[in-house]
Formats: sequence, C-alpha cells, structure tokens
Amino acid sequence: MATLAPTVAPRQGGGADKDEEPEGGTSRVLGVFKATPFTYATLIIVSAVLSVPLVFAVSIALSTDHTVTTNAFTIFPHEFEWRNFTKVFEGDLPMGRFLVNSLIIALGSVIGQMVSSGLVGYAFARLRAPGKNVMFLVVIATMMIPTQITMIPQFILFKDLGWVNTYLPLIVPNFFSNAFNVFLVRQFVSRLPSELDEAAMVDGLGFFGIYRRIMLPMLWPVLIAIGIFTLTYNWGDFMGPLIYLNDDSKMPLALGVQYITTTAVAGQPPPWNLVMVGSILLTLPMIAVYYLGQRYLYEMDISGGSAGVK
Repeated sequence: MATLAPTVAPRQGGGADKDEEPEGGTSRVLGVFKATPFTYATLIIVSAVLSVPLVFAVSIALSTDHTVTTNAFTIFPHEFEWRNFTKVFEGDLPMGRFLVNSLIIALGSVIGQMVSSGLVGYAFARLRAPGKNVMFLVVIATMMIPTQITMIPQFILFKDLGWVNTYLPLIVPNFFSNAFNVFLVRQFVSRLPSELDEAAMVDGLGFFGIYRRIMLPMLWPVLIAIGIFTLTYNWGDFMGPLIYLNDDSKMPLALGVQYITTTAVAGQPPPWNLVMVGSILLTLPMIAVYYLGQRYLYEMDISGGSAGVK
C-alpha cells in the first residue's frame, strides 16, 4: 500500500525567512543604514555652512593692509597676501616665543593628565578599599563646582607658593587629573576582564606592575583621547595665562593674538589680517591633532570597554 509522505506547508511570502529565530527563541534583526544621494547632499551642504567661518578667517588673513583699512572683506579670498604669515613674526611682539610657550604649557598638561588619569581611574576600577565608591561620588561631584568659585582660592594658594608668573599653576594641577578624565578611565577599565589582573597576581605582579605591563597597553585609546581633549583645552586657554602670567616673554599664543589688537594706532582699525593669521596658527594644529588621533577617539568605546582588547 502506498504511504503518504508528510508535507510541510511553505511559509507565507515564499523563500527563507531572513529573520528566522535562532536557537534559544530570540530573534535578532540587524538594521543597516544605507546612504542615499540625498544623505551625501545633506552632509555636503551642512559641511559647507559650518566651513564658512574658517573660509572667512582665511580670506581675512590673506587680505592686504589696504583692505583692512577700508574694511572691504569678502567671504571668499580675492587677494593672496601670503607675506602676512611671515609678517606676523616680524613685528614687535615675539610671536615665535608665544608659540613655544603654548607648546610648553599644552604638552606639560597633556603628560600630567595622561599619567594621573590612568592611575586614578584604574585604582577606582580595580582596588578594593572601604569607602571607595563614596570617594568616587565625591570626585564626580566636583564636576558641578563652577570654575569661578575656585578661581580666587587657587590664585591665593599659588601666590603663597610663589608660583605666580610661572608655568607651574598652568601645568602642575594637571598632574592631579580631573573628574571627567577619571570617569572615562574607570568606565573603560571596569569593562575589561578582571581575570587578567588575577592571572598577573598569581605570577607575582603588584598593583603598579599590573598597570604598567598589562593594563597600560590596553588603555592607550582612552589615554590618547584624554590627551587630545587636554591639548585642545590648554592650547587655546586664555583665562589661565591671563591670571597667572605677567611677563610678555611667557605669554602663550592665545594671549599673543589678543595683544595684536592692542598694537593698533589710535583711530585706526586693528590689523585684522595679522589677527586672523594668529587665529589660524591656533586652529591648524588642533585640526591636525584631531585628524591624526580620530582613530583613538572612535576606539574609546566606554559603553563596551572592549576597544583595548581588539
């Protein structure tokens, strides 16, 4: 007798279901963003609008003195006075010295923040100590204190230490980190497997040995990101040097650009072309730093914390 083979009714819609449930009964749908010509057109338009101030600054920097006197600036450059980029260093102000001062302050601050933030953030994430969580909350709470409140007490402290008119008030505080950077490192380290520390302890490594030989190589993305943030802030810092520095020979470039506007003859406009040259000198290094370090900013995945072990 012929037997009837069991038949399976096909799925409605035909073909295999792309959203078929895997083992365990949990469906997983992956959505992929597809760029369209409209997307690229929108990005180009937005980028063009955001680039207008930079283009206008370059246009003013390339203007002649006659254009500055007549205030006949244009958004797009019609003149190309490249000599302005050397002329700014030929005036009475030591612009070259200002540039070196900015490098000293910014690089010293970057080293301080990277060293201290890594150690403090790792300690909060790994060390077991009574009151650690309360202390961490206190550190985070300092982010809510406005800078203006601590400005006068800090000045009195540095004045009593004899640090006024030196680079120390601008560099030394960075060796004590800040709450935001500590939070970044702590969140990054807390996502790393603790078995790495335990295995290192079995091999006889202490706290600093584990940090230097195991954790530090994995922390480079977040530490470099902290360095970029610190460099960006201190390179263009205006208020700190204005408070603590008195000698022109110690002024950074941010104050030097401001000094250019005060060298104008009474009744005449400031040399805006030279001012914009100084502004470009402040801007271009930060663009280059971001371009070279953007990979580390993307790798700083504080939500997953797995960037260091990829």
